[in-house]
Amino acid sequence: MRRLLVANRGEIALRIFRACRSLGVETVAVVAPDDAGSLHARSADAAVAVASYLDAAEHVRAAREAGADAVHPGYGFLAESAELAETVLAAGLTWVGPPPAALRAGGDKLAAKETARAAGVPVLPGGTPEEVGFPLLVKAAAGGGGRGMRVVRSPGELEEALAAARREAGAAFGDDAVFCERFLERPRHVEIQLLADRHGTVVALGERECSIQRRHQKVLEESPSTALDPALRAAMGDAAVALARAVGYESAGTAEFLLSGREFFFLELNARIQVEHPVTELVTGVDLVAEQLRIASGASLSPHVTRCNLEGHAVEVRLYAEDPRSFLPQAGRVERLRLPGGIRVDAGVEEGDEIGTSYDPMIAKLVAHAPTRGEALDRLAEALHETEVDGVTTNLPLLRWLVSHPLVRAGATTTAFLVEQPPLSVPPLRAPAPAWRGSWRPNLPDPPPQPAPDVDATSRAHGPTAEQSRVTAPMPGTVIQVLVAPGDRVAARAPLVVLEAMKMETPLVSPYDATVRAVHVAEGDRIAGGAVLVELDE
Repeated sequence: MRRLLVANRGEIALRIFRACRSLGVETVAVVAPDDAGSLHARSADAAVAVASYLDAAEHVRAAREAGADAVHPGYGFLAESAELAETVLAAGLTWVGPPPAALRAGGDKLAAKETARAAGVPVLPGGTPEEVGFPLLVKAAAGGGGRGMRVVRSPGELEEALAAARREAGAAFGDDAVFCERFLERPRHVEIQLLADRHGTVVALGERECSIQRRHQKVLEESPSTALDPALRAAMGDAAVALARAVGYESAGTAEFLLSGREFFFLELNARIQVEHPVTELVTGVDLVAEQLRIASGASLSPHVTRCNLEGHAVEVRLYAEDPRSFLPQAGRVERLRLPGGIRVDAGVEEGDEIGTSYDPMIAKLVAHAPTRGEALDRLAEALHETEVDGVTTNLPLLRWLVSHPLVRAGATTTAFLVEQPPLSVPPLRAPAPAWRGSWRPNLPDPPPQPAPDVDATSRAHGPTAEQSRVTAPMPGTVIQVLVAPGDRVAARAPLVVLEAMKMETPLVSPYDATVRAVHVAEGDRIAGGAVLVELDE
């Protein structure tokens, strides 16, 4: 392998470039028409323009044009595309990822569940909405990262949720197929890192706790998980390895599970490198990207991979250009960027760069490692205190609040944390003692479980449209749907307009019962942040 093309952008492209340089491999960036000024385009040894990041043939054309002999897909876009893998291999290039058959078996979420079930791995019930029941989760079959996902609590919400999930999945992954599965209200999200070579060696490199999420996307990740003991870790690791063997997996991948008590359920197999892979690298000492390159070259896993242990604790947060209360993505120029020293920082932008509306708004990942969990959180808190970003709204206040929150410090979080603890709210003085967590009370029956609040509804409730007669755009984007017309009577929290930005859809809702006075946009319009979309009368 002499020259590698990365079929991706942003932070992951830069991360792969670093691994290549350490190994003496030259790098090639691909650049879409609306991404020409990006940092990854400036950082590679060569850059080639492509019509789209979602066009497999364009990546192969770019590789040939630049003289690359290998292609790495990164994460997102076509990272789990069997079509891209086949196109690369048919061109005589080295594919840095799982073989096409494994991508089809593992990357298709429905096929992966069937394979997991056959391998004896527990899975959540799935099927038609009538078979699954409510609440259920609509999910994109071809992707992840929270795109193409909707929680549905009643039959009346189903039609719009399916339509929105299909639109998001098609925009993000080029495939609008979705499926339904049972929704757990307050599980933990735990994933197992896998490495597999083509000589039959499959290794589980411990777990990552990823329960703190917004809009089904992770915000804070750590390794190891406070919820696992050695026996549960071994059971989940064995399940992940069994699944990898069942699909003939090679390269780096992640088996994701939902954990409820000591029961775990297979969620999906992410057939790619994960955003949160640095926490595993820090506690194992394994360079996962370098191992991907090694496996793609036909070598066996490095000897230290098969005998590594988890050392210390690592915590990662994702610094995004987004509103820290509503989680809505933001755009603008990064006028000042001061990132901390003393911890690992994987950045995707530099000072002076523009964050637009077409791609994920992540600025950087900040990752702290220390001998204990408390020390790792302390180091991360200090690093976040040093961090400064001007020119664009970020979630930095949320991250500072998170790492000091008593429930986070106690390791007592679930996927419902950010909706049960409103962002930037005053936290409890201390976390409850383990025996008192949940709804347990002496001599009384447990009350019936209450559903966790919907994160998207909570985002809208804290959004900039609340209690206004003029509904404005919280960020630049494209109008996907206009759902009302002048004279319509609408109920409180009824959707009025749906915006798309960063491949995510955001419905803007009426803050109260109202009559629509005027509608100022049409479907397909590109609008600026702050633009007036709809005017209301009480």
